[in-house]
Amino acid sequence: MSTTSESLSARTADAVDYSALIPNNVELNSDRALKRALERWQPNFLGWWKEMGPDGFQENQVYLRTAVGVDKAGWAKFDYVKMPEYRWGILLAPKEENRTIAFGKHKGEPVWQEVPGEYRAMLRRLIVIQGDTEPASVEQQRYLGKTAPSLYDMRNLFQVNVEEGRHLWAMVYLLQKYFGRDGREEAEELLQRRSGNADSPRILGAFNEKTPDWLSLFMFTQFTDRDGKMQLESLAQSGFDPLSRTCRFMLMEESFHMFTGQTGVARTIEQTCASMNEAGITDPCDVEAVRALGVIDLPTIQRKANFHMSVSRDLFGAEVSTNAANAFNAGVKGRFHETQIEDDHQLTNDTYPVLRHKDGAFVKQDVPALSAINARLLDDYINDCQRGIDRWNKVIEKANIDFTIKQPHKAFNRRIGEFADLHVSTDGEVMDAQTWTDRQYEWLPTEADLKFLVDLMHPVTAPGEFASWIAPPKVGVNQQPGDFEYVRI
Repeated sequence: MSTTSESLSARTADAVDYSALIPNNVELNSDRALKRALERWQPNFLGWWKEMGPDGFQENQVYLRTAVGVDKAGWAKFDYVKMPEYRWGILLAPKEENRTIAFGKHKGEPVWQEVPGEYRAMLRRLIVIQGDTEPASVEQQRYLGKTAPSLYDMRNLFQVNVEEGRHLWAMVYLLQKYFGRDGREEAEELLQRRSGNADSPRILGAFNEKTPDWLSLFMFTQFTDRDGKMQLESLAQSGFDPLSRTCRFMLMEESFHMFTGQTGVARTIEQTCASMNEAGITDPCDVEAVRALGVIDLPTIQRKANFHMSVSRDLFGAEVSTNAANAFNAGVKGRFHETQIEDDHQLTNDTYPVLRHKDGAFVKQDVPALSAINARLLDDYINDCQRGIDRWNKVIEKANIDFTIKQPHKAFNRRIGEFADLHVSTDGEVMDAQTWTDRQYEWLPTEADLKFLVDLMHPVTAPGEFASWIAPPKVGVNQQPGDFEYVRI
């Protein structure tokens, strides 16, 4: 066991002030059973963090934001801290008095403060899946600090990492508090699986993909974390009030993760366009000339976006799903912005148009809306993604370069759902397997693309300096100046 874990164990053996060690608003100090469970789990968590967290930076002081409360004064405390000493907390959004279930067959009934027996397995599974994504992200990103394009970006990476760790704490709290022995076992297993491990992989496919370069990180936080936003928004509607409150607070932190991806790609595009204009290059598809400038060409950015969007779309599961219907009907998991939708929120007789491939063509078919919960959430996700892509295209347009980043066809590169057995181009052309094999790298990153990106990733650790391929941010973290030392190397 590490020194940190040993010292923690020594502290937890005595009367621990959990309000100081673990910022919380769930009265941990008065919950003896939960305290004992966390005393066993926390050292293992720190052991996992030491093994699988940011490699090579465990002892560095990082300028991080820590949430110590849910009000305006406590939500964002900035200071230097070593990541293993970060105060991972358990914070739930304020309780809404007289809240009722907004959808499903229990619509109008008071929300549950305890787990209903009939939905115990369903709720536990949803919490475990959400919880499993959090440490997986940290594992995928653990080596990126060594190639950070600036201290600003390195700090943002580490902020995302510690917040993913806090989101793991949030899910573990629910498992330990409300699911007894089964929950404690599931909490331990969350620390046993490993991203990309052949024998014990993470549950969802996208969280077993490698993140070898910073463009991959930005695409991941833009598209895959945006899936996380959609899932959290759906769980925030839950009739199980502790889950709803937990997810509502997590969404406040999740927005920063998407900000990291949105602005990271935008800054990459900005630097590419500026370098092209300075060099007098007008053709964005002159890849060799653009790459010679030490920046990332726009077609490669498009291919990377295609990959990350298609992989993230698979996270929504089958468009037509009995499991999703059951979760909605039970009042366990709602739709995106459920209370803002103008229908009866029970969907007994409603339909929803689902895109399908029938008789050689893509057509929309009306299916029972209750079965199409995932299809609707995927459509909401695609619309949400487009707003970010539009902002990227404004950067390109402002630079007067003739190129537009586009979303691929919904059926492109899918492995789950309606289009899992199809081979479809980004424009929606259906082809046979051999043609797909021959042409797939027109739309997906090639080995040469990936090697170029990895070779481009040289660390920049001087305050205020940035790698050749990315522009500085418009403003610093917490209004800090441009040459602020975000990480003390």
